[in-house]
Amino acid sequence: MSEITATKALANLVDHIRLTSFPKELANYLTSLAHFDTCLMLVFVPGAKPTLIYTETDAPSAALETYLHHSYLLDPLYCALQQSSSNQITGLSRLSNIAPDSFTQSEYFNSCYQEFDLVDEINLVIELAENRYFTLSLGRKSSLGSITRAEMNRLQEHCAMVSALIRQFWLSNADEYLPNGQSRSTLTQALRTFGQGVLTRREQEITALILQGHSSQSIAELLNICVGTVKVHRKNIHGRLNTSQQSEIFTLFLNHLSEMDMRIVA
Repeated sequence: MSEITATKALANLVDHIRLTSFPKELANYLTSLAHFDTCLMLVFVPGAKPTLIYTETDAPSAALETYLHHSYLLDPLYCALQQSSSNQITGLSRLSNIAPDSFTQSEYFNSCYQEFDLVDEINLVIELAENRYFTLSLGRKSSLGSITRAEMNRLQEHCAMVSALIRQFWLSNADEYLPNGQSRSTLTQALRTFGQGVLTRREQEITALILQGHSSQSIAELLNICVGTVKVHRKNIHGRLNTSQQSEIFTLFLNHLSEMDMRIVA
């Protein structure tokens, strides 16, 4: 893109900053910086499910609907937002740099994330207010392969400007998107209550880490226990939940989330 063309594209983006068309224009602008197959913009606020701001399709896919209602709780990016301070998570990063070590072996990856058919994902996180985040995720499928260093550098160079524009857009349009009514179950609440009365507190803690994609080695390091102890806990968890595979635990967790939503609606 020439300097004149880039300036015009930026001016067009600024023209839409107070309009609900801004997300689409932002996606168009980003195509001048990097190639991508998918573009997803969400807002995360405490106690609520993610708010969809933009996706490149006219209607969310079945996989995206599942993500927005339940699966987001196990998304490495969402988990990082809950566990990290703003200065640790804001800015540009690749999903592979923040995901747990066994993410690609997790049931969330196999049952949900793989449906998006992505081989690389680049995330821009902007803090809108305390504990409120705007996330922009650019996905690349196998036909494009992983993002190039040149593309990553271009995105990094424009990161501060894009972040500032997004914050201005949100100041003008937050009321158009933020949900009203009762708040939804959060990751902490869902994982804290999953298996309650069946699993011990330590087993619940380990189950939560398993669902998020941590290996036995990673769990041992996080909890400061030996790997052998983790394996014993995993065996006991399967016994108490009457499961034999991680996929079965994942299904039980999704059922637990559905039951929580039904209680909220009631």
